[in-house]
Amino acid sequence: MRLSPRAATLFAVAALPLALTACSSGSSSDSPSGANAKPAKAKDLNAGLATGTELKKALAPASAFPAGFTLEADGASDSGGPFLAPSARKTAKPDCTKLEATSWIQVTGYEGGVSFAQDDYVNQDKTEEMAQEIDEFQGSTAGAVMKQLQSVAAECATFTDTDAHAKVKVAGAATTGLGDEAYTMTLTSGAWQNGTTLVAARSGNAVVTVLSTAGSDNGAATAKKLTSRLLTSLKDLKTA
Repeated sequence: MRLSPRAATLFAVAALPLALTACSSGSSSDSPSGANAKPAKAKDLNAGLATGTELKKALAPASAFPAGFTLEADGASDSGGPFLAPSARKTAKPDCTKLEATSWIQVTGYEGGVSFAQDDYVNQDKTEEMAQEIDEFQGSTAGAVMKQLQSVAAECATFTDTDAHAKVKVAGAATTGLGDEAYTMTLTSGAWQNGTTLVAARSGNAVVTVLSTAGSDNGAATAKKLTSRLLTSLKDLKTA
């Protein structure tokens, strides 16, 4: 029978006289075998993961971005020293408009990792943007995030953007040469002057996500270059 905390206390008090009687009867039995054994230590699911404070150091500096790009102060954030509690994936149909946001990893249904760091840069006219984020996940969740991205690309093959209310086309494909696995999505619209490239790359338990509209190729070259830079910085961080 499961007892409430208060009931358990009362039960212990009621049993005390019986225990004293047994002791006074001259019983010399030793304590049960293993009574003094230490309880097994719970596995640390965050072991080996970098904190948000550490991940912030792996983000590319201003010098890594095209000339004229400056940091958007209100777009920089990280989870700090403590790890966050992991959250279950939301299984509802993806909100495709999240592909327009800097923290677009949330389109997978995962709010993010147990630690993260992110920021974004824009050019002087704010007509081009580049964003970077690193999330650390427990267990096999990072791999699950990558798989979900492929589903998102299919479910969000077309959607309506929030600014111009224009039709957006999404094309996704696996990408080689970046981390343990990588996936790229390209967003284009007849109402836009240039498209957007989104790259997600997994390195162990970490997922790097990049957004770029910089350049005349829908941001493809700058997105891949930034992703590669982040993966190298992340590797250096983990091996330091």
